[in-house]
Amino acid sequence: MGQYYYDIIFAILLLQFHLSASFLRPTFTSRHAPSSLSMTSSSSPTIPQLKSQLIASIINVRRLQSRDGSFSVDFGTKGGELDKKSRRPTKLDFYTISPSVGEAADKVFETVEALASLNPTPNATAFFKSKAEGEKSPIDGTWNLLFSTAADATFSSNSTRGAAKPSNVVEARRGKITNVIRFASNEDGSRKLVDMLRVRISARTEGARRFILTFKYACIHFTRLFFIPLRWRLYIPVPGPFLTKLIFTVMGRRKEIPQPYFDVQYLDSELRIHKTGEDNLFIQAKETWVEGMKTIEDMG
Repeated sequence: MGQYYYDIIFAILLLQFHLSASFLRPTFTSRHAPSSLSMTSSSSPTIPQLKSQLIASIINVRRLQSRDGSFSVDFGTKGGELDKKSRRPTKLDFYTISPSVGEAADKVFETVEALASLNPTPNATAFFKSKAEGEKSPIDGTWNLLFSTAADATFSSNSTRGAAKPSNVVEARRGKITNVIRFASNEDGSRKLVDMLRVRISARTEGARRFILTFKYACIHFTRLFFIPLRWRLYIPVPGPFLTKLIFTVMGRRKEIPQPYFDVQYLDSELRIHKTGEDNLFIQAKETWVEGMKTIEDMG
């Protein structure tokens, strides 16, 4: 159990170094030349058509993964969550499962690119951190994860940390974001030692699409204390930029530490797509999007 605690804490302390590589515009790469979207060539696909195609593509990826295998990601570098050299979140390569899964994932990326070109919300940062009009912010609210290329956001029952449902809560008025991971129960229905992890983030905007992040603390929700059933929380502060730089200097890593951020590629009242500084893709749905939420529920 001690190693499990250590792995959790170690992973949390590295959260500040997420989303670090530069990303300036929506480009989505695949191993093969892009194929045409399954729409009529006589007219450009509409946003509703593309959203339905996105869901169908994600479902197809999951279907093929159930046949060919899925990612098994655990905490830290040993578990494949973090890159061994950079200690940053690993970007998943779907072709490592099978060519079929890789090509299916490419369809997701192609649809995302098409949606990004039709983004109905050019100013995703509007009203963010406005105490008077924060509720008008288009990014405000709870967003549930549909698909991601980030290893640290990928959970499965065939890993030590188990299955989980990640979500993202944006409090636009306060300029706060909380990443929430709800771990699934054990097969016998009992709760895991850790059933929830929350990471609190302070955000500011830069331009019309970029949100710059500062990780504040992580909160681990435990279901027992040793062998006693007892719900309790452990708060772990994330080192600030100065302290992080000092730690890296002591460790001999003198490279400049990039500021974490993400750029919104597509945003409407139901669907949010963004890419991190590390080129990781996140596709998220609000509970009001029935088609999207049904897909999440069907994924288990």
